[in-house]
Amino acid sequence: MTDDHCDLLCLDLEVAERLRKKRLAPEDAAVAAGKARALSDPTRLMLAAALRETDELCVCDLAWIAERSQALVSHHVRALRTHGIVRSRRVGKMVMYSLTEEGRILLASALPAPAARRRKRVRA
Repeated sequence: MTDDHCDLLCLDLEVAERLRKKRLAPEDAAVAAGKARALSDPTRLMLAAALRETDELCVCDLAWIAERSQALVSHHVRALRTHGIVRSRRVGKMVMYSLTEEGRILLASALPAPAARRRKRVRA
């Protein structure tokens, strides 16, 4: 099969109409897509994964871990914060970042759990 469409109109009207009434609202789809896009960048995904391993980290720590400049890391964590994936708090002159619960859930759907990765390596 090379095509991704039907060659004839075959509509299960009862099921299709029921699902159409329950479909995701365009506004909700846009918000969810934004969150998914926020994790689609390799640097942002790496930063979120680092935050998953601890309670919170400052931009300096994240820059060191990611081997990126503090300015670049600040840009990326701002994008993650905008989409509700991380939260920040100021401690004096430092800004500390941590994953939100929603961020943990989204990250879990994109990456295997840390323990699962370790078990896989041990078995190999």
